Amino acid sequence: MRVTMRDVARHAGVSVKTVSRVVNREPHTRPEVIRRVHASIDALGWVPNGSARALRTGRTGIVGIGVAELRRPYLAGLVEALVTEADRRGMQAAVEPTHRAPESLRRLLDARGRVFDGVVLIGDDLPGSVSGALDERPVVVVHGARPHDEADRVDEDVAEAATLTARHLAVMGRTRPALLGADRGGVGGSPAEALLAALAATGIDPGAVPVVALGPLADRRAGARAGAEILARRPEVDALLCVNDEVALGALAALAARGIDVPGRVAVIGHDNLEDGWFSTPSLTTIDPGRERIARAAFELLGARLDGTAPARARSAVLPVRLVRRESTLGVGAG
Repeated sequence: MRVTMRDVARHAGVSVKTVSRVVNREPHTRPEVIRRVHASIDALGWVPNGSARALRTGRTGIVGIGVAELRRPYLAGLVEALVTEADRRGMQAAVEPTHRAPESLRRLLDARGRVFDGVVLIGDDLPGSVSGALDERPVVVVHGARPHDEADRVDEDVAEAATLTARHLAVMGRTRPALLGADRGGVGGSPAEALLAALAATGIDPGAVPVVALGPLADRRAGARAGAEILARRPEVDALLCVNDEVALGALAALAARGIDVPGRVAVIGHDNLEDGWFSTPSLTTIDPGRERIARAAFELLGARLDGTAPARARSAVLPVRLVRRESTLGVGAG
């Protein structure tokens, strides 16, 4: 026998209208009621009729997630966090890789024939002329390199990440760092700029800090190559500050292959808090941006646009980060 909305309402102890409000994400429903309704939906296995809902409300309950590169572990993890958050809110997510291609982005944002209520873009920037697309559906940009006046965005606090890193280096007595692949930008500026400023605040001359730009190829292979090259060229370097954990893990492998002690001779710090960093040898000190927190913030911005409660101007959520201290800076047994 087919489960109906009335069955869900009876199971949850609420009215059919309340179930409808929860499914359609209408505002002013108490969180405990939302949880009860979703629990009943799960228990009964009810699947809302998306076509009927779209005709009635003008919404489909589907969010498009555009991601620059799914092969990158951090971006893939962030996609998973966004899909989980969509599910928690009673929505569905459709993931589309964009490969950083402007044409792919335009197709994703094109409202014609698309069923998305809104779009979350990860690691991409909006094409030059997308005003029409933003009129049709809200867009939230996560980790975009450049601000956009018409789209809400979510970023980590680049300055805080830099300050935590620089202060940790100072406590560990490291005074000759190098930056590997510091290219990823954000609302607070590029990591390289923020790191150099934070290092200057601890007494390190930023002009003496080598910076190795890796561009979009900031992966483990590039990290291994850059780590080996910078130490061959600048043997005085005593710390490698890496744009992401992939670069840091590559650098760790290169140092191990050359018999260079980490952290005794060179400390290594990553960024992204990938699971692999916990199991590396030594385990990797890193900056944790908080994927789940980023996903929640993105959907809060998107939900406000869909509900009509957001201001006309684009908003920016800059979220705190944390430093995860492990063996690559503290030594064996840390973390």
